[in-house]
Amino acid sequence: MTTDSSLLGDYLRARRARVQPQDVGLPDDRNRRVRGLRREEVADLAGISLEYYTRLEQGHPYQLSASVLAGLTRALRLDPASAEYLYRLALPVPAMHRAGPAAPLSPLVTALVDQWAGIPVYVIDRNQDVRATNDLAKAMFREFALPGANCVLATFTAPTDHRAPESWQRTARTLVAALRFRGDPSDPRLQEIVGELSVRDPDFRAMWADHEARPYDSGVAPVLVEGFGLGDIAWQMLNVPGDLFMVLWLAPPNTFAAAAIAHLNGASVRRDLAS
Repeated sequence: MTTDSSLLGDYLRARRARVQPQDVGLPDDRNRRVRGLRREEVADLAGISLEYYTRLEQGHPYQLSASVLAGLTRALRLDPASAEYLYRLALPVPAMHRAGPAAPLSPLVTALVDQWAGIPVYVIDRNQDVRATNDLAKAMFREFALPGANCVLATFTAPTDHRAPESWQRTARTLVAALRFRGDPSDPRLQEIVGELSVRDPDFRAMWADHEARPYDSGVAPVLVEGFGLGDIAWQMLNVPGDLFMVLWLAPPNTFAAAAIAHLNGASVRRDLAS
């Protein structure tokens, strides 16, 4: 990720607004006119001057020291993932280490996806573009489980009546936070995804503006299986060399997922017999 002082300023403002005075041992002043902490409170907690912190929020470029970053991490109550994102925004990355175009998918990874035939499996890149998928994933996730589709775009273009469950909100926030954490702001593909959804979807705009940044490795998400119904299915992510990620949708016995997969397999057999 390339250094961008304006992004750093945006992130500091967003995180400052999320910290309540009582979270850092300050009295709760009912008359305060700002959401979260004041600038002078963050500066004091971080051990830096108010002028210095103000200029950081305003987007002035600085080479931040390790002690300043540690102080900001402490003052803003950042968890490890949020702190890692702060450091990546603040510290310059040598050109040779910046993320480039996605590498071609290894034939061995493609073969593994195909051979893992009992559950839906697909591979995504850091922008959550789908790079490979098996037949069961294509059958279960018709909206996006095709190479070239995008998980975030598919989530926010789902019918509005699918957004009611709490699990949809949780899944959507997870995807947005991961898109920010893993993406490179200078990547045209990331800019395309964020630009399109910022214009067309108020839910995405609100979630993106929260500046949550963290990776994800497992969870539960609502899935609409054609001809079967809507239910929650657990998933697990595995890292793949080349800045890629393999997503496996799990199907323990006697679960919605297991029944949905049995339905899809039965529908496939019926199609084969009909042909």
